[in-house]
Amino acid sequence: MATTSENPKATIPEIPKAKSGSLPSIVKAYWLPAILFSASMFFQLVALPRSFPPSHYDVLGIKTYSSIEQVNEAYQHLSSNWKTDSEPSSTPDMIKIQYAFELLSNPIWKRDYDIFSIDEYLHVMEKVKEKYSSASFSDINLPLLKPFSFESDHVFDAISSDNFISKLQNSSALLVQVYSIGSSRCAQFSSLWKRIASLLDGIANTGMIDISDLKLATYLSEKKYTGAPFYRNGVPSLLAFPPGCKTSDCIVRYTGELSVDAVTDWFATTILSLPRISYYSRDTLAQSFLGKGSRHKVKVIYVSKTGQRATPFVRQVAKAYWPYASFAFTVYREEESIFWSNTFGVEEAPAIVILRDPGVKPVVYHGSINNSRLIDIMEQNKHQVLPQLRSVTSMELGCDPKGYSRAGNDTTVWYCAVLIGRQSTELHKMREIMRRVQDILSDGENVNQADQYQAAMSALKEKRLTFAWVDGEAQKRFCLFYVNVEESFDTCGPRRDVTDVARLFLVRYKRNDTEANKINEKNSMNMFATIASKDVDPTSQLVALYKGLDEAPQIIQWISETVKDGDSRDLPFHRTSTPELVAEDADPIWSKGREQIISSSRGMKQRLENIPERIHDVMEDPRFGPMLLLGALMSFGFIYLRRNQSIKSSQTNTEGDERPKMRRRRPNRHKKQDAAPSVTDMQPPNAFQMPFTDSDSD
Repeated sequence: MATTSENPKATIPEIPKAKSGSLPSIVKAYWLPAILFSASMFFQLVALPRSFPPSHYDVLGIKTYSSIEQVNEAYQHLSSNWKTDSEPSSTPDMIKIQYAFELLSNPIWKRDYDIFSIDEYLHVMEKVKEKYSSASFSDINLPLLKPFSFESDHVFDAISSDNFISKLQNSSALLVQVYSIGSSRCAQFSSLWKRIASLLDGIANTGMIDISDLKLATYLSEKKYTGAPFYRNGVPSLLAFPPGCKTSDCIVRYTGELSVDAVTDWFATTILSLPRISYYSRDTLAQSFLGKGSRHKVKVIYVSKTGQRATPFVRQVAKAYWPYASFAFTVYREEESIFWSNTFGVEEAPAIVILRDPGVKPVVYHGSINNSRLIDIMEQNKHQVLPQLRSVTSMELGCDPKGYSRAGNDTTVWYCAVLIGRQSTELHKMREIMRRVQDILSDGENVNQADQYQAAMSALKEKRLTFAWVDGEAQKRFCLFYVNVEESFDTCGPRRDVTDVARLFLVRYKRNDTEANKINEKNSMNMFATIASKDVDPTSQLVALYKGLDEAPQIIQWISETVKDGDSRDLPFHRTSTPELVAEDADPIWSKGREQIISSSRGMKQRLENIPERIHDVMEDPRFGPMLLLGALMSFGFIYLRRNQSIKSSQTNTEGDERPKMRRRRPNRHKKQDAAPSVTDMQPPNAFQMPFTDSDSD
């Protein structure tokens, strides 16, 4: 028997085995593929079938988009089986067949269902199934669906493919209703639509589009993942084109309640960026509106009888006159009639109350007021009785050195009597005196000393004289410029002590374009004078400060003499640079325009509101399940390769540790004494001092 000698030094190499990980580590490594795989299976087996229930064609057992003749044949075949079959179909199934037949045999309903997936009568079938679930089919009153006739007089401002482009050329906003003549919802909404169109008249355009205009209706519809058109909430469907919108990319779709108030409020707020006007009760009106509102604005109170929301036109007026007036709504109640009569002079509702100045009797307009009348009322009452001179009113009042007179651009000389001071009792007292002065000069025929006041009365009648007041605390630089006295801080800027002095001054403006051109030509020869004259006002100003008694007759006499002197004398043409009036109110967010807040329905709010719709669309997309499965497989393969690479690298490191370590050789180095001398050495080797022949040393 042959024997083999064993070498004790020889070893048999063993194949390393990968360590099998524990279950928690495997779960931790493959949690993402497991979640993606589970989601894909849930989507394919549960979510997707629910999103695609059997169509009405499937109920009849025919192909999709079959003709009406084929629908009739299928129904006749199924109905005949109900009588001959020994085991007839259940009542709910027969109701489904009856509903599918009635829907698909109507040409209009079939068109809307085939092209735009509109099935607005589905609730009728569900209601009948619930009511007759345990009854016989013969007990059901047929037909299930009753056609509605959409009368032609319900259609106005019709829009078709031919005139649609011309409608968008208008810069105004556009609200469109997409309707179907076979829809009961559209027939019920027609009266509400007329009311909506009348409320938007004058501020936006409206129109109606028949869904039978397939080219235009398809262009305006939403698109499924297959590109098929559909209207998510059926018809009527309301679409808004913001101002300047020319394509379907900027369409804003309404998804709320189909009521007059809801639609008009959505359109006015979202599309037109109009401010909402708040309602106040009798108790909160004085505290929250009159007390906290801007003191320099006229207060406009709408006394409503019904409590309805402000119409879009009223909200547009509130936006247009925002620099001049603050608006509020309140409800008139019979038990509070004494309060409204004694406080504001309101005898009945509806009414509009305008408070122009503190202590001045309110102006009341009773009865319903149309749009044009409302504009006239606001134009007559947008300023206080004694107007406030502000950055938004200076040009209109003729008290801006860069502008012109109220009398017209041809007027060369005009005046502004300005009362200035901090908000205080002294200022309110002087404002009352100046209102009296203004009333006396306006009613010139009943003035006893009309001859003495003739110059001032003529200037006021010719619109060459304007009365105004200025808040000296808010307009500090403007105040110091005109009130150039030692005690000016008693009038201008923040309050330093208990002293408040209201001052009156008169500004004479003279605009002479010929004289200004001569000065500009003279300065053109001097570079420094040209630079200095760039900010100079085109109007010459001369200021007279009143130092008399705070009595109306003395003030009127002083104004009249100053105006007469300014008109008769040839005073020097002196120009200067006037400080700008500071804006006292920040621009509200709605005044910046819709384009700066949201970008054609792609704003953050719209995106958040569209999240449920996007999720619903994804759940109906059959491509989503395979994508999840693909993601699961790719992540599984990536994680598997990474884990195998880490195992192989660990095995390689283990084998390397078992190999004998090679001793590293140090490179041969020259001995230090063999190294070449360097200039950096402190003392080079073999160095010696070379003697010189002329050296003094021995």
